[in-house]
Amino acid sequence: MTLAAKQADPLPASRPDSTQVRRATVLRGTVLLTVLAIALGAVALVAAGIGAYHIPPLEVAGSVFRGLGLDWGEAADPLADEVLWNVRFPRVVLAMIVGSSLALAGAMMQGIFGNPLAEPGVIGVSSGATVGAVLIIALGASALGYWTVIVASFLSGMVTTVLVYVLSRSGGRTEVVTLLLTGIAVNAVAGALIGAATYFSEDAELRSITNWQMGSLAAATWSKVAAALPLAVAGIIAAPFFTRRLDLLSLGESPARHLGVDVERMRQALIVVIAMLTSSAVAFAGIISFVGLVVPHMVRMIAGPGHRVLLPASVLGGALVLVAADLVARVAAAPQEVPLGIITALVGGPFFFWLLYRTRARQGGWA
Repeated sequence: MTLAAKQADPLPASRPDSTQVRRATVLRGTVLLTVLAIALGAVALVAAGIGAYHIPPLEVAGSVFRGLGLDWGEAADPLADEVLWNVRFPRVVLAMIVGSSLALAGAMMQGIFGNPLAEPGVIGVSSGATVGAVLIIALGASALGYWTVIVASFLSGMVTTVLVYVLSRSGGRTEVVTLLLTGIAVNAVAGALIGAATYFSEDAELRSITNWQMGSLAAATWSKVAAALPLAVAGIIAAPFFTRRLDLLSLGESPARHLGVDVERMRQALIVVIAMLTSSAVAFAGIISFVGLVVPHMVRMIAGPGHRVLLPASVLGGALVLVAADLVARVAAAPQEVPLGIITALVGGPFFFWLLYRTRARQGGWA
Protein backbone atom coordinates (compact mmCIF):
# COMPACT_ATOMS: atom_id res chain seq x y z
CA MET A 1 0.00 0.00 0.00
CA THR A 2 1.33 3.42 -0.94
CA LEU A 3 1.99 6.16 1.56
CA ALA A 4 -0.85 8.22 0.06
CA ALA A 5 -3.24 5.31 0.44
CA LYS A 6 -2.21 4.83 4.04
CA GLN A 7 -2.76 8.52 4.74
CA ALA A 8 -6.18 8.34 3.08
CA ASP A 9 -7.29 5.46 5.32
CA PRO A 10 -9.40 6.57 8.27
CA LEU A 11 -7.85 6.17 11.68
CA PRO A 12 -8.96 3.04 13.53
CA ALA A 13 -11.70 3.74 16.02
CA SER A 14 -10.33 4.00 19.50
CA ARG A 15 -11.63 1.37 21.86
CA PRO A 16 -12.38 2.19 25.46
CA ASP A 17 -9.97 0.52 27.82
CA SER A 18 -11.06 -1.69 30.71
CA THR A 19 -10.88 1.20 33.18
CA GLN A 20 -13.33 3.26 31.13
CA VAL A 21 -15.69 0.31 30.78
CA ARG A 22 -15.50 -0.36 34.52
CA ARG A 23 -16.20 3.27 35.37
CA ALA A 24 -19.15 3.38 32.98
CA THR A 25 -20.55 0.20 34.52
CA VAL A 26 -20.16 1.55 38.06
CA LEU A 27 -21.81 4.84 37.08
CA ARG A 28 -24.72 3.07 35.39
CA GLY A 29 -25.21 0.83 38.41
CA THR A 30 -25.06 3.76 40.84
CA VAL A 31 -27.62 5.71 38.81
CA LEU A 32 -29.93 2.71 38.62
CA LEU A 33 -29.77 2.02 42.36
CA THR A 34 -30.36 5.70 43.16
CA VAL A 35 -33.36 5.92 40.82
CA LEU A 36 -34.85 2.72 42.24
CA ALA A 37 -34.39 3.93 45.84
CA ILE A 38 -36.04 7.29 45.10
CA ALA A 39 -38.89 5.64 43.17
CA LEU A 40 -39.45 3.16 46.00
CA GLY A 41 -39.68 5.97 48.56
CA ALA A 42 -42.09 7.96 46.40
CA VAL A 43 -44.36 4.99 45.62
CA ALA A 44 -44.36 3.95 49.29
CA LEU A 45 -45.52 7.44 50.36
CA VAL A 46 -48.29 7.42 47.76
CA ALA A 47 -49.36 3.86 48.62
CA ALA A 48 -49.54 4.66 52.33
CA GLY A 49 -51.78 7.65 51.69
CA ILE A 50 -54.27 6.13 49.25
CA GLY A 51 -57.28 4.23 50.52
CA ALA A 52 -60.74 4.66 51.97
CA TYR A 53 -59.27 7.39 54.19
CA HIS A 54 -57.09 9.58 51.94
CA ILE A 55 -53.95 11.07 53.46
CA PRO A 56 -51.76 13.55 51.49
CA PRO A 57 -48.15 12.45 50.85
CA LEU A 58 -46.75 15.40 52.84
CA GLU A 59 -48.73 14.29 55.90
CA VAL A 60 -47.57 10.71 55.36
CA ALA A 61 -43.95 11.92 55.27
CA GLY A 62 -44.54 14.07 58.36
CA SER A 63 -45.95 11.09 60.22
CA VAL A 64 -42.88 9.04 59.31
CA PHE A 65 -40.53 11.78 60.52
CA ARG A 66 -42.41 12.14 63.80
CA GLY A 67 -42.29 8.40 64.26
CA LEU A 68 -38.51 8.71 63.98
CA GLY A 69 -38.48 11.49 66.57
CA LEU A 70 -38.00 14.35 64.07
CA ASP A 71 -40.35 17.34 64.08
CA TRP A 72 -40.37 17.74 60.29
CA GLY A 73 -43.14 18.06 57.72
CA GLU A 74 -46.88 18.48 58.06
CA ALA A 75 -48.54 16.91 61.06
CA ALA A 76 -51.32 14.43 60.34
CA ASP A 77 -54.49 14.34 62.43
CA PRO A 78 -54.78 11.61 65.10
CA LEU A 79 -57.10 9.45 62.97
CA ALA A 80 -54.69 9.62 60.03
CA ASP A 81 -51.81 8.60 62.29
CA GLU A 82 -53.87 5.68 63.58
CA VAL A 83 -54.64 4.51 60.03
CA LEU A 84 -51.05 4.92 58.88
CA TRP A 85 -49.28 3.17 61.76
CA ASN A 86 -51.79 0.37 62.36
CA VAL A 87 -52.93 -0.42 58.80
CA ARG A 88 -51.00 1.20 55.95
CA PHE A 89 -47.37 1.21 57.07
CA PRO A 90 -47.26 -2.49 58.10
CA ARG A 91 -48.72 -3.41 54.73
CA VAL A 92 -46.29 -1.26 52.74
CA VAL A 93 -43.28 -2.53 54.71
CA LEU A 94 -44.37 -6.17 54.37
CA ALA A 95 -44.81 -5.61 50.62
CA MET A 96 -41.22 -4.33 50.47
CA ILE A 97 -39.94 -7.35 52.39
CA VAL A 98 -41.84 -9.92 50.33
CA GLY A 99 -41.04 -8.25 47.00
CA SER A 100 -37.33 -7.89 47.74
CA SER A 101 -37.13 -11.50 48.98
CA LEU A 102 -38.77 -12.93 45.85
CA ALA A 103 -36.76 -10.79 43.44
CA LEU A 104 -33.44 -11.53 45.17
CA ALA A 105 -34.23 -15.25 45.23
CA GLY A 106 -35.06 -15.11 41.52
CA ALA A 107 -31.84 -13.26 40.63
CA MET A 108 -29.71 -15.78 42.51
CA MET A 109 -31.59 -18.72 41.02
CA GLN A 110 -31.08 -17.40 37.50
CA GLY A 111 -27.39 -17.04 38.35
CA ILE A 112 -26.83 -20.58 39.59
CA PHE A 113 -28.90 -22.12 36.78
CA GLY A 114 -27.50 -19.82 34.08
CA ASN A 115 -31.02 -19.39 32.72
CA PRO A 116 -33.11 -16.19 32.64
CA LEU A 117 -36.32 -18.25 32.77
CA ALA A 118 -35.57 -19.66 36.23
CA GLU A 119 -37.50 -18.45 39.26
CA PRO A 120 -38.07 -19.71 42.84
CA GLY A 121 -41.10 -21.83 41.99
CA VAL A 122 -39.06 -23.97 39.61
CA ILE A 123 -37.54 -26.18 42.30
CA GLY A 124 -40.79 -26.52 44.23
CA VAL A 125 -40.16 -24.09 47.10
CA SER A 126 -43.35 -22.07 46.56
CA SER A 127 -45.60 -25.09 46.05
CA GLY A 128 -44.01 -26.88 49.01
CA ALA A 129 -44.63 -23.90 51.28
CA THR A 130 -48.21 -23.72 50.02
CA VAL A 131 -48.80 -27.39 50.85
CA GLY A 132 -47.94 -26.77 54.50
CA ALA A 133 -50.31 -23.80 54.73
CA VAL A 134 -53.16 -25.50 52.88
CA LEU A 135 -52.98 -28.69 54.95
CA ILE A 136 -53.06 -26.71 58.20
CA ILE A 137 -56.07 -24.70 56.98
CA ALA A 138 -57.88 -27.85 55.80
CA LEU A 139 -57.21 -29.68 59.07
CA GLY A 140 -58.22 -26.66 61.16
CA ALA A 141 -55.09 -26.87 63.29
CA SER A 142 -54.46 -23.84 65.48
CA ALA A 143 -51.81 -24.74 68.05
CA LEU A 144 -50.10 -21.37 67.52
CA GLY A 145 -53.16 -19.40 66.48
CA TYR A 146 -52.83 -17.69 63.10
CA TRP A 147 -49.08 -18.25 63.29
CA THR A 148 -49.71 -21.99 62.87
CA VAL A 149 -50.28 -21.50 59.15
CA ILE A 150 -47.22 -19.27 58.75
CA VAL A 151 -44.87 -21.59 60.63
CA ALA A 152 -46.19 -24.65 58.78
CA SER A 153 -45.77 -22.90 55.43
CA PHE A 154 -42.19 -21.85 56.15
CA LEU A 155 -41.11 -25.26 57.46
CA SER A 156 -42.83 -27.05 54.59
CA GLY A 157 -40.99 -24.90 52.05
CA MET A 158 -37.62 -25.60 53.67
CA VAL A 159 -38.30 -29.35 53.94
CA THR A 160 -39.37 -29.45 50.29
CA THR A 161 -36.13 -27.78 49.26
CA VAL A 162 -34.05 -30.30 51.21
CA LEU A 163 -36.04 -33.15 49.64
CA VAL A 164 -35.55 -31.81 46.11
CA TYR A 165 -31.85 -31.32 46.70
CA VAL A 166 -31.32 -34.81 48.16
CA LEU A 167 -33.24 -36.48 45.34
CA SER A 168 -31.29 -34.60 42.67
CA ARG A 169 -27.83 -35.53 43.95
CA SER A 170 -25.83 -38.23 42.23
CA GLY A 171 -22.20 -39.17 42.71
CA GLY A 172 -21.68 -36.35 45.22
CA ARG A 173 -22.81 -33.69 42.72
CA THR A 174 -26.04 -31.95 41.82
CA GLU A 175 -26.84 -31.69 38.15
CA VAL A 176 -28.92 -28.65 37.23
CA VAL A 177 -31.13 -30.60 34.81
CA THR A 178 -31.86 -33.26 37.43
CA LEU A 179 -32.62 -30.56 39.99
CA LEU A 180 -35.10 -28.90 37.63
CA LEU A 181 -36.80 -32.19 36.73
CA THR A 182 -37.05 -33.12 40.42
CA GLY A 183 -38.59 -29.71 41.09
CA ILE A 184 -41.17 -30.32 38.36
CA ALA A 185 -42.09 -33.69 39.93
CA VAL A 186 -42.36 -32.11 43.39
CA ASN A 187 -44.55 -29.34 41.99
CA ALA A 188 -46.85 -31.98 40.50
CA VAL A 189 -47.15 -33.87 43.80
CA ALA A 190 -47.68 -30.62 45.70
CA GLY A 191 -50.41 -29.63 43.25
CA ALA A 192 -52.16 -32.94 43.84
CA LEU A 193 -52.01 -32.50 47.63
CA ILE A 194 -53.32 -28.95 47.37
CA GLY A 195 -56.13 -30.14 45.09
CA ALA A 196 -57.10 -32.93 47.48
CA ALA A 197 -57.12 -30.57 50.48
CA THR A 198 -59.23 -28.10 48.51
CA TYR A 199 -61.70 -30.78 47.41
CA PHE A 200 -62.37 -32.04 50.93
CA SER A 201 -62.51 -28.61 52.61
CA GLU A 202 -65.63 -26.89 53.90
CA ASP A 203 -66.73 -23.51 52.52
CA ALA A 204 -64.90 -21.37 55.09
CA GLU A 205 -61.71 -23.39 54.76
CA LEU A 206 -62.02 -23.36 50.97
CA ARG A 207 -62.18 -19.57 50.95
CA SER A 208 -59.07 -19.33 53.13
CA ILE A 209 -57.19 -21.75 50.87
CA THR A 210 -58.25 -19.81 47.76
CA ASN A 211 -57.12 -16.52 49.28
CA TRP A 212 -53.78 -18.07 50.19
CA GLN A 213 -53.22 -19.41 46.69
CA MET A 214 -54.01 -16.02 45.15
CA GLY A 215 -51.71 -14.08 47.45
CA SER A 216 -52.56 -11.08 49.60
CA LEU A 217 -51.06 -8.62 52.07
CA ALA A 218 -54.40 -7.66 53.60
CA ALA A 219 -53.55 -9.28 56.95
CA ALA A 220 -50.24 -7.43 57.39
CA THR A 221 -49.30 -6.48 60.95
CA TRP A 222 -46.18 -5.21 62.66
CA SER A 223 -45.69 -8.62 64.31
CA LYS A 224 -45.53 -10.26 60.87
CA VAL A 225 -43.14 -7.58 59.67
CA ALA A 226 -40.93 -8.28 62.69
CA ALA A 227 -40.97 -12.00 61.91
CA ALA A 228 -40.30 -11.66 58.17
CA LEU A 229 -37.68 -8.90 58.33
CA PRO A 230 -34.78 -10.89 59.88
CA LEU A 231 -35.03 -13.59 57.21
CA ALA A 232 -35.04 -11.03 54.39
CA VAL A 233 -32.13 -9.12 55.96
CA ALA A 234 -30.16 -12.35 56.35
CA GLY A 235 -30.60 -13.10 52.65
CA ILE A 236 -29.66 -9.56 51.64
CA ILE A 237 -26.54 -9.65 53.81
CA ALA A 238 -25.50 -13.04 52.40
CA ALA A 239 -25.97 -12.03 48.75
CA PRO A 240 -22.82 -9.84 48.31
CA PHE A 241 -20.57 -12.73 49.32
CA PHE A 242 -21.62 -14.61 46.17
CA THR A 243 -21.49 -11.84 43.55
CA ARG A 244 -17.98 -12.58 42.22
CA ARG A 245 -18.53 -16.33 42.17
CA LEU A 246 -21.86 -15.93 40.37
CA ASP A 247 -20.12 -13.78 37.76
CA LEU A 248 -17.52 -16.50 37.27
CA LEU A 249 -20.19 -19.18 37.11
CA SER A 250 -21.83 -17.28 34.24
CA LEU A 251 -18.76 -18.27 32.18
CA GLY A 252 -19.70 -21.93 32.65
CA GLU A 253 -19.17 -24.54 35.36
CA SER A 254 -15.82 -25.80 34.07
CA PRO A 255 -14.24 -22.32 33.72
CA ALA A 256 -15.60 -21.37 37.14
CA ARG A 257 -14.01 -24.45 38.71
CA HIS A 258 -10.69 -23.70 37.04
CA LEU A 259 -10.88 -20.18 38.48
CA GLY A 260 -11.22 -21.57 41.99
CA VAL A 261 -14.99 -21.61 42.52
CA ASP A 262 -16.36 -24.55 44.48
CA VAL A 263 -19.53 -24.72 42.38
CA GLU A 264 -21.22 -27.47 44.37
CA ARG A 265 -20.71 -25.78 47.73
CA MET A 266 -21.84 -22.43 46.36
CA ARG A 267 -24.94 -24.02 44.87
CA GLN A 268 -25.77 -25.67 48.19
CA ALA A 269 -25.44 -22.39 50.08
CA LEU A 270 -27.46 -20.41 47.56
CA ILE A 271 -30.27 -22.95 47.44
CA VAL A 272 -30.60 -22.65 51.22
CA VAL A 273 -30.74 -18.83 50.96
CA ILE A 274 -33.26 -19.02 48.10
CA ALA A 275 -35.43 -21.47 50.05
CA MET A 276 -35.34 -19.27 53.14
CA LEU A 277 -36.32 -16.12 51.23
CA THR A 278 -39.05 -17.80 49.17
CA SER A 279 -40.54 -19.81 52.04
CA SER A 280 -40.71 -16.69 54.18
CA ALA A 281 -42.39 -14.68 51.40
CA VAL A 282 -44.98 -17.39 50.72
CA ALA A 283 -45.60 -17.90 54.42
CA PHE A 284 -46.56 -14.26 54.96
CA ALA A 285 -48.19 -13.37 51.63
CA GLY A 286 -49.25 -16.58 49.88
CA ILE A 287 -48.27 -17.35 46.28
CA ILE A 288 -47.20 -14.22 44.38
CA SER A 289 -45.94 -15.29 40.99
CA PHE A 290 -43.51 -13.84 38.46
CA VAL A 291 -41.81 -11.25 40.73
CA GLY A 292 -38.72 -13.47 40.91
CA LEU A 293 -38.73 -13.80 37.13
CA VAL A 294 -39.61 -10.35 35.84
CA VAL A 295 -37.66 -8.04 38.18
CA PRO A 296 -34.17 -9.58 37.81
CA HIS A 297 -34.55 -9.78 34.06
CA MET A 298 -35.64 -6.15 33.75
CA VAL A 299 -32.66 -5.09 35.89
CA ARG A 300 -30.34 -7.20 33.76
CA MET A 301 -31.61 -5.50 30.61
CA ILE A 302 -30.76 -2.09 32.07
CA ALA A 303 -27.59 -2.69 34.10
CA GLY A 304 -26.09 -5.78 32.49
CA PRO A 305 -25.38 -9.24 33.92
CA GLY A 306 -22.92 -8.26 36.66
CA HIS A 307 -24.25 -9.50 40.00
CA ARG A 308 -22.64 -6.69 42.02
CA VAL A 309 -25.40 -4.41 40.69
CA LEU A 310 -27.97 -7.04 39.73
CA LEU A 311 -28.57 -8.37 43.25
CA PRO A 312 -29.07 -5.06 45.15
CA ALA A 313 -31.03 -3.60 42.23
CA SER A 314 -33.30 -6.66 42.29
CA VAL A 315 -33.90 -6.10 46.00
CA LEU A 316 -35.00 -2.50 45.39
CA GLY A 317 -36.87 -3.36 42.18
CA GLY A 318 -38.77 -6.22 43.81
CA ALA A 319 -39.84 -4.00 46.69
CA LEU A 320 -40.92 -1.26 44.26
CA VAL A 321 -42.90 -3.63 42.04
CA LEU A 322 -44.77 -5.29 44.90
CA VAL A 323 -45.65 -2.01 46.66
CA ALA A 324 -47.01 -0.69 43.35
CA ALA A 325 -48.86 -3.95 42.61
CA ASP A 326 -50.41 -3.98 46.08
CA LEU A 327 -51.57 -0.40 45.58
CA VAL A 328 -53.25 -1.43 42.32
CA ALA A 329 -54.81 -4.44 44.07
CA ARG A 330 -56.34 -2.13 46.67
CA VAL A 331 -57.71 0.57 44.36
CA ALA A 332 -58.54 -1.25 41.10
CA ALA A 333 -61.89 -2.56 42.35
CA ALA A 334 -62.41 -0.47 45.50
CA PRO A 335 -63.99 -0.98 47.97
CA GLN A 336 -63.21 -4.63 47.23
CA GLU A 337 -59.63 -5.85 46.92
CA VAL A 338 -58.17 -7.78 43.99
CA PRO A 339 -55.85 -10.64 45.09
CA LEU A 340 -52.25 -9.54 44.71
CA GLY A 341 -51.22 -12.71 42.89
CA ILE A 342 -53.70 -11.91 40.11
CA ILE A 343 -52.11 -8.49 39.53
CA THR A 344 -48.58 -9.89 39.30
CA ALA A 345 -49.73 -12.76 37.06
CA LEU A 346 -51.50 -10.38 34.67
CA VAL A 347 -48.23 -8.50 34.22
CA GLY A 348 -45.80 -11.39 34.56
CA GLY A 349 -47.60 -13.87 32.29
CA PRO A 350 -47.32 -11.84 29.07
CA PHE A 351 -43.77 -10.85 30.04
CA PHE A 352 -42.86 -14.53 30.42
CA PHE A 353 -44.20 -15.32 26.93
CA TRP A 354 -42.20 -12.42 25.49
CA LEU A 355 -39.10 -13.52 27.37
CA LEU A 356 -39.52 -17.11 26.20
CA TYR A 357 -39.85 -15.97 22.59
CA ARG A 358 -36.86 -13.65 22.92
CA THR A 359 -34.74 -16.35 24.53
CA ARG A 360 -35.58 -18.89 21.83
CA ALA A 361 -34.79 -16.31 19.15
CA ARG A 362 -31.36 -15.84 20.72
CA GLN A 363 -30.96 -19.62 21.07
CA GLY A 364 -30.72 -19.50 24.83
CA GLY A 365 -28.51 -16.40 25.04
CA TRP A 366 -28.71 -13.90 27.89
CA ALA A 367 -30.25 -10.46 27.34
